[in-house]
Amino acid sequence: MTTSPSVTSTVQLAPSYKLPLFIVLGAIPLILISAWIGGIIALFGLFLMFQATTLRLQFTETALDIYRGETIIRHFPYQEWQHWEIFWHQVPILFYFREVKSIHFLPILFDPKMLQTCLEQRCPRLGARG
Repeated sequence: MTTSPSVTSTVQLAPSYKLPLFIVLGAIPLILISAWIGGIIALFGLFLMFQATTLRLQFTETALDIYRGETIIRHFPYQEWQHWEIFWHQVPILFYFREVKSIHFLPILFDPKMLQTCLEQRCPRLGARG
């Protein structure tokens, strides 16, 4: 039985390598057609693989924090969020959220189901479509 994380607990999302692997594997046949295009797409997939390995998203009680190793590199307080969306729920590949001053697009390099759960718990008013 899976339990939902508490809103007051810190949740670190597990990495997901599905998107980077799909991109790298999809680049292989493209290399046969065009080495440049296939190579660029493969490099992009490898870059996303590196990001999935090194970046960590943590949902705290008050903010989404992004870490590289032990170093926090971004801090996004929920009170500044205006909207969020996960694109293509059947095959989630992109996470979008808008703050008061900026917008952010992140590839799905972490567990999409736990991402959805944490967002609905911590920012429920933002998840409604309309």
